Amino acid sequence: MASTPSPPASSLTPPEIPFELHVANRENLLKSIRQHLSDSCRPLQGFVLLQGGEEKNRYCTDHTELFRQESYFAYLFGVREPGFYGAIDIATGNSILFAPRLPAEYAVWLGEIKSLSCFKERYMVSMIYYTDEIGQVLCDQYGGSGKPLLFLLHGLNTDSDNFSKPAEFQGMEKFETDLTTLHPILTECRVLKSDLELALIHFANDISSEAHIEVMRKTRVKMKEYQLESMFLHHTYMYGGCRHCSYTCICATGGNGAVLHYGHAAAPNERILEDGDMALLDMGAEYHFYGSDITCSFPVNGKFTSDQALIYNAVLEAHNAVISSMKPGVNWIDMHKLAEKTILESLKKGCILVGDVDDMMAKRLGAVFMPHGLGHFMGIDTHDPGGFLKNLQIMERPKEPGLKSLRTIRDLKEGMVITVEPGCYFIDALLSPALESSNTSKFFNRETIERFKSFGGVRIESDLHVTANGCKNMTKCPRETWEIEAVMSGAPWPLDKTSTSAANGKC
Repeated sequence: MASTPSPPASSLTPPEIPFELHVANRENLLKSIRQHLSDSCRPLQGFVLLQGGEEKNRYCTDHTELFRQESYFAYLFGVREPGFYGAIDIATGNSILFAPRLPAEYAVWLGEIKSLSCFKERYMVSMIYYTDEIGQVLCDQYGGSGKPLLFLLHGLNTDSDNFSKPAEFQGMEKFETDLTTLHPILTECRVLKSDLELALIHFANDISSEAHIEVMRKTRVKMKEYQLESMFLHHTYMYGGCRHCSYTCICATGGNGAVLHYGHAAAPNERILEDGDMALLDMGAEYHFYGSDITCSFPVNGKFTSDQALIYNAVLEAHNAVISSMKPGVNWIDMHKLAEKTILESLKKGCILVGDVDDMMAKRLGAVFMPHGLGHFMGIDTHDPGGFLKNLQIMERPKEPGLKSLRTIRDLKEGMVITVEPGCYFIDALLSPALESSNTSKFFNRETIERFKSFGGVRIESDLHVTANGCKNMTKCPRETWEIEAVMSGAPWPLDKTSTSAANGKC
């Protein structure tokens, strides 16, 4: 008897990479910087100059770590190779790439040495030269008087508190340099995504959503956390061509779910999954620099207990309330507070908390259960820049618990991509002081809270594109408890909502 063929492991095909995307990004920057110079009564002359990333070895060894391009350079030029520089002539709009001049032995060990014309065609630039020609080429191209002006990238990343590295090359003394103009303008260009950028982010979401579902289906009690990570990485690379992840995978189960950035070298996704655990899996693939950031939480045995459903649904209600409220003009602090309040109301209904929810909000009790911010900009970086910009007339970063962790406090704009990731965690380092504090101890049902001390946590994270009238959820994972249970028991995704809803007593 012939066996029934199994369904394909993936319905997705990696899309062709549109390098027109980077042409459009350069044009976007050129328009913005020319406008800024005009408004400042400055001449429309000079060059934007960026230095791409360099390959690095592991400490003192000859082991070369897998290279990933510097993000601002990737945004403007899309170059995947190390050692490049890129320039944009503000006067003419011409784009210029500078490739490293490789030694002959490169061809023996690392493959063909590509011609300059090959790079020019692939990356769709106006001109291509070698990096040892930067000074001469820019001087020759400059049409103004005096020393040519270079706009260099230098500014603070407000997510990392690190500064971007301005370009350096031999002969820079022949040029005037401007270290203040470029960074805020280029950062703001990255905040609003084009349709070509959105298409790549959509694919990263599609393949990552598919991988999360695959992991959900194959999760079993007594597995190791790293096996869940391995399944995700395999699926996104095997079927999505995603060699890079957007960030280190967080595969937390049981009490590890209360460790917000679990999965690092000192906590390396190695616990054994136990019956009764919740899993919190925060994993996202990256495709041609553009990423995704998705978190799914579910019971490892495939069935929610009443306590697990209580916490999960509290977070899901917050997730859905925020998404329903998002549209241009909405302030992100208000969205964070909406998520907090929704979770606190659910915890009160579940008899974990007692008292007035508005009073809880005033005492910042929400930060005990959700100490991180509601979400962050996302694009070429998981935490894309632009959350706080000096040239925007916005308030300073809040100081209160929870709010001080927000990665942006801006009003939403059409074209932004931002994550929505409310969570509810039982973190002893936060709960113990709150239980002892005269400001917050009155809100806890101490008998009930003891039951959750080793619960871990729940986070639900989706990637949202802000549209003209609202937002679009690019993440396509099961979210309702009954959807998760159905998928984990073998149901196809997406579910047949009519039949499944009827089976679950839903109208």
